[in-house]
Amino acid sequence: MNTAPQMLEAGRLRDALVKLRAQIMHSTAARLSRFSRDFPDGPPPSAINLAHYLALRTVDLRPLQNGLARLGLSSLGRSESHVITALDQVIRVLEVIVGHTNDGTFDTDVDFEVGSGILAEHARNLFGPPPVGRDVRIMVTLPTEAAREPELVRRLVAMGMDCARINCAHDEPEAWIRMIRHVHEASEACGRPCHIQMDLAGHKLRTGPIAPTTSALHLRPSRDPLGRVLAPASIELTTSTTEPANPAIPRLTLPAETLSRLRPGDRLRFHDTRGKSRVLQLMDTTSVGLLAYCEAGSYLSPDIRLNAERADAHGAWHPLDNDIRLGGFVPRPVEIRLRRGDRLTLTRDPTPGEPARLDAQGHVIVPARISCTTSQALDRLTPGQVVWVDDGRLGGIVEAVNDEGVHLSITHCRPQGVRLQADKGLNFPGADLGLPPLTTKDLEDLDFVVAHANLVGYSFVETREDMQALIQALAERGATGLGIVAKIETQRALAHLPDIILSTVGRHSLGIMIARGDLAVEIGGERMAEIQEEILWLCEAAYVPVIWATQVLETLAKKGTVSRPEMTDAAMSGRAECVMLNKGPYILDAVHTLDSILRRMQEHQRKKTARLRALRLAGDEHNGE
Repeated sequence: MNTAPQMLEAGRLRDALVKLRAQIMHSTAARLSRFSRDFPDGPPPSAINLAHYLALRTVDLRPLQNGLARLGLSSLGRSESHVITALDQVIRVLEVIVGHTNDGTFDTDVDFEVGSGILAEHARNLFGPPPVGRDVRIMVTLPTEAAREPELVRRLVAMGMDCARINCAHDEPEAWIRMIRHVHEASEACGRPCHIQMDLAGHKLRTGPIAPTTSALHLRPSRDPLGRVLAPASIELTTSTTEPANPAIPRLTLPAETLSRLRPGDRLRFHDTRGKSRVLQLMDTTSVGLLAYCEAGSYLSPDIRLNAERADAHGAWHPLDNDIRLGGFVPRPVEIRLRRGDRLTLTRDPTPGEPARLDAQGHVIVPARISCTTSQALDRLTPGQVVWVDDGRLGGIVEAVNDEGVHLSITHCRPQGVRLQADKGLNFPGADLGLPPLTTKDLEDLDFVVAHANLVGYSFVETREDMQALIQALAERGATGLGIVAKIETQRALAHLPDIILSTVGRHSLGIMIARGDLAVEIGGERMAEIQEEILWLCEAAYVPVIWATQVLETLAKKGTVSRPEMTDAAMSGRAECVMLNKGPYILDAVHTLDSILRRMQEHQRKKTARLRALRLAGDEHNGE
């Protein structure tokens, strides 16, 4: 029997939910009206339910949830796939409690089962049918070796790969076509479907080259734990600059005329870069020159001058050739090390980067500099903009912008500083860089993608307009049926996620990739766990499949070992429709492990809902297992 306080509480909650429902319907109509041209036949269920969910989540539901829980009712916490149905069901129960008669006006076509079914169908359209016993697909980024090793691809498919990913930022069409052929052959041989996703490269926002400097060669004898020499250091002297036959023995060059006069038994005396007196003893001939030994550690550079000597029959040494210079030193980038408080200029000029120039007292005259490979990205930056370099290893704030470039003050790095390197990613969180959504290379690669792939991965998509540009490009190529995976990897993409989805559902098969690496740099690692949950919720409301990507079982794929946090992350990934693994020498082990984890976890959880399978731990201890 319901008590008076319960009925009063139920009435209050019923009125609040009816009012909330009206707000949701009003907000939904207003939001979807902005997309009317995208839905000439009316918005699909995906768009309607997403609009319902977005309206629902603009309200702080916690006070309502507490009241509903006190009455033993649904708290609306698992209503992503059927927002209005969930709301109506609770309203009906509250009306029964307060003795009101339901007027039947709250009917909807999308209930719990229908919403889940639509999402499952969309996942099937994107990734193909799921494997037996596992609902979540596994995507693997193919390494270059997949173009020349069909057996590797066959083993990946046999182990559980459901979708092969090819990154157009790497390799060339000739390699891509071989990879694709190997995937098709493996799929047929294993009797398992395997779709192909090709990711457009997008704009290359990276650091430019760094000025070279000639490196010294360090010769080190092998020593025992007491420091005694076990074997001298070896070096091959030749006129050739080709790679040495034995990588363990470095190779330097001498002028051909000088080398022709030398023979085993001669020696080369010199002072190394530290001024220490050293000797290279010529011991033997090789196929391209002479082999020399050095009994003591030494540093050689192009500035070193060597004197050749030859012993007579009595063991006395006589000059043979003087002022000999070594060549063949491998240039390396000059070191640009930055610490907190340092200045760095991102230049429009592609001139190779250089470290800061100092005066005699060690004061900076000219700050360190390096170019940005997409220089037009610098045009819209303003003072105060945050800049991240190399996956967040280095961070700074824009202090000024001028014709030279963008001047940064370094605010984040390790205490010992960070060495700036070429070809490292640049992130400008929240900035509208005004770049065209598709590069010339993207459009060229898109011709290949539509001919060979099931899915196109859209890198650095940020807005509804970006999605429309790709949809138009696909229409021009007659590829209106090609699935699109929008990669959410920037702060702006995250802010525009609802519009990205609403502008695409009903027009193309759509998937969302949570590109957690770049996204974590953009929004901050501490927010990543929260944001990936929100993306999962929004996509479930839109019946859009999600790819959980970046660093899943990373150490297992790359090093052959796995950490407990990575195992937990892999288990959590089962709430997505697909999980992506990156390439690595132990990728087969990673696929096997992920397959096992996903099969186990789907017995216990589906999306946000715990599945109450019987637990062994809950059984009577006297009944065995």
